Amino acid sequence: MAEEKERKGEKKYKYSIIVPTYNERLNIALIVYLIFKHLRDVEFEIIVVDDGSPDGTQEIVKQLQLLYGEDRILLRARAKKLGLGTAYIHGLKHATGDFIVIMDADLSHHPKYLPSFIKKQLETNASIVTGTRYVKGGGVHGWNLMRKLTSRGANVLAQTLLWPGVSDLTGSFRLYKKSVLEDVIGSCVSKGYVFQMEMIVRATRKGYHIEEVPITFVDRVFGTSKLGGSEIVEYLKGLVYLLLTT
Repeated sequence: MAEEKERKGEKKYKYSIIVPTYNERLNIALIVYLIFKHLRDVEFEIIVVDDGSPDGTQEIVKQLQLLYGEDRILLRARAKKLGLGTAYIHGLKHATGDFIVIMDADLSHHPKYLPSFIKKQLETNASIVTGTRYVKGGGVHGWNLMRKLTSRGANVLAQTLLWPGVSDLTGSFRLYKKSVLEDVIGSCVSKGYVFQMEMIVRATRKGYHIEEVPITFVDRVFGTSKLGGSEIVEYLKGLVYLLLTT
């Protein structure tokens, strides 16, 4: 753990956790609470990139700033929905940590796994640690059979065509060395859900060391999913693009 490193006289790293939001008023306070709960002895900041949520998400974040401090909770809002990839780019501009964590705000990525991500990185000096649903100890909770088959099929298809070197190509719960994220993100062209797939494929092609941590993905309890038919079409287009360009 990071605190163990500090006791040994080694550097204690700082982690910037980027959380993109759109209509996450019912989730953002709980995800922030859980991050603080599970990272008690870790130096971190939470960067909330909100895309003009009409449900009052930003007002909740401002209340959280009063509670935890504006140095721990950073609100970096944008006027409208501009895509997931650009949200991470926007958050990265404001990050002061040595490492960047990207995770969803809808509680599908439980903060209890963050210590495992940090521990894995410290043990292996990995450039990227990514959560995976598709190894022993990982899984999915709350999905029906059709959605499980769709997700699994998308990953098998991508594995077959792209050989990315990771078991969960479409996951979006990851820890990056800041310099690695800056390098990889600069070579990506995707803006939506394909962005996560492109990031890990580009990183693999660049030869970065990637490790995996098993996680259980839990379907959102509050709010509605942003994933629809148009995103599935974009995924297939992105798969073809990466096949041709990497």
